[in-house]
Amino acid sequence: MKNGFLRIGAVSPKIRVGDVEANVKSCAEAAKRAADMGVKILVYPELCLTGSTAGDLFLGDALAEAALPGLRELADMTAELDIALFVGAPVLSGGRLYNAVCAMSGGVIESVTVKSRLSFDERRHFSEAPRTEDYESGICALREVIYRANAIPELKLAVSVGNELFHPTSFAKRAATFGVNLILNPASRESIAGGRAEWDSCYAAASRELCAAVAVSEAGFGESGTDGVFGGRCAIYSNGALLAESAPFSEGEIVFAEIDCQALLSEKRRRGILECAEENAPEEHNVSFAPAVTELSRPVKSDPFTPTLGAEEYLDEVTELQARALAGRLSRSGSRTLVLGVSGGLDSTHALLVAVRAADILSLPRSAVVSVTMPCFGTTVRTKSNAERLAEALGTDFLCVDIKAAVTQHLSDISQPEGLFDHVYENAQARERTQVLMDIANQRGGIVVGTGDLSELALGWATYNGDHMSMYGVNGGVPKSLMRRLVRRVADRSDEALRSVLLDVLATPVSPELLPPEDGDISQITEDIVGPYELHDFFLYYHVRWGFSAEKILRLAESAFSDRYTKEVIGGWLKVFMRRFFSQQFKRSCLPDGPRVTELSLSPRSGFRIPSDAVGSEWYKKI
Repeated sequence: MKNGFLRIGAVSPKIRVGDVEANVKSCAEAAKRAADMGVKILVYPELCLTGSTAGDLFLGDALAEAALPGLRELADMTAELDIALFVGAPVLSGGRLYNAVCAMSGGVIESVTVKSRLSFDERRHFSEAPRTEDYESGICALREVIYRANAIPELKLAVSVGNELFHPTSFAKRAATFGVNLILNPASRESIAGGRAEWDSCYAAASRELCAAVAVSEAGFGESGTDGVFGGRCAIYSNGALLAESAPFSEGEIVFAEIDCQALLSEKRRRGILECAEENAPEEHNVSFAPAVTELSRPVKSDPFTPTLGAEEYLDEVTELQARALAGRLSRSGSRTLVLGVSGGLDSTHALLVAVRAADILSLPRSAVVSVTMPCFGTTVRTKSNAERLAEALGTDFLCVDIKAAVTQHLSDISQPEGLFDHVYENAQARERTQVLMDIANQRGGIVVGTGDLSELALGWATYNGDHMSMYGVNGGVPKSLMRRLVRRVADRSDEALRSVLLDVLATPVSPELLPPEDGDISQITEDIVGPYELHDFFLYYHVRWGFSAEKILRLAESAFSDRYTKEVIGGWLKVFMRRFFSQQFKRSCLPDGPRVTELSLSPRSGFRIPSDAVGSEWYKKI
């Protein structure tokens, strides 16, 4: 394992009902294939050593007496493999027969977990029992047990057999509060039409509720077809997401995926799941395998702020949440208008779209939205034109306030040398624009709607008390990469006049336009200065949402952006992100109000709270 990742697997091998010897060989062959794939933990179906459909054959002695030597033989056959196996088998203890799952690694049967909740039919063959000891075999049969691996301190796992995982008082739920972040679920479940989708939703919900990974292995090929069909489905879930699954009715397919033990444990802490007293903790047993540098087999999304499924509905919801929040603020403040600085850039364009929707929600005329463009030294014809076209297409009120003379006078008043294009030169323009907007809002009984986004807040890419300040920062919870998709979504559903200007805004380089143009074109491109926003948004998500180390973020980014950036380029911008994130916290400590509309916020009131003078060297010195 490296950076918390562990490769786990599930398999439903071909078996023969009642033929323990053949099933041991089938299980051993699957273990060898899984070990070659780098799998460290492998789960088999319920009662796979004998077949779960043996019926009243379980009432006799033959199967039970063959199972224990079979388990020992399987342990011997896989002793040299660097893998822990969890094998379903009937186990005799104290004269009772249990539906059990045996954990083995390094040639040793570590312990046995007994199925604790049986159906009416299962009670015909098996016993529900408290902890017992089979002194003859030396196998300890446990009703509730947690497994640990010495090589992986972040990992705790438990076994929940069949449908007991979904019982309201299941051990899995209790184990989750003791830090268990992997649940193995051997099962024997008949396949019925429509059942696959139903069980998929159940497992996804369980993994989300338990804040754990769930590895499922169902009985399959070779089980009796006397009264049912067994599909042998194997699947792996993590915190509500399906990571991998077998094809329908595949024979012996090994399904594997990497789970992130660190992330799952961190999420438990974040959600307050780890609350139980240690004196009530279940007994713990060890399973052995060597730590490994796991190569990631599953893709890492380069845009973590947008879901893979239901993306269009998600985009619509984000914009609607922003608009509802803004409408609520306007109505409760007793104000009559929304005043925005509209530059022709991406952020102000999206904020204007949200403001228009808020006016519609309140049944206000769109003239209640005041679009103000304020050209100065760096404004280009393209962006000024787009601001005008946007206001016209949306039907808002429009003002053009040229601030060049005012800024020039101000720079002269403070003895700023002419031609010196420094921070004073740039920030004077941003602060003048904010003053103009505030005064217009006072004139019209309105509020100033801030346009700066979450990405800029993370990097501190805003002028303190300039564009940094507003009366309501409607974009403060939306990162730049997501905003592009939000504007594209509106463009795709708009008439030609609005669509054409939105597409040109999307094609315009991101810029504060504070330095004079070069041959009429934008000379100050933000991403050339602070780095690509798609990288910074990725860094932001995993740094704040998950609290990952810089080393781990770098590794994930290498996987996600391997087609676009080298490791050295990613590492360089990651260091920039970490330095700016910590040094610019003082700007986030006094943010205006603004809605949280995604799972991440940097608000000093409800989001990410750190001291303004915190030192971030521990985060970026290891990059």
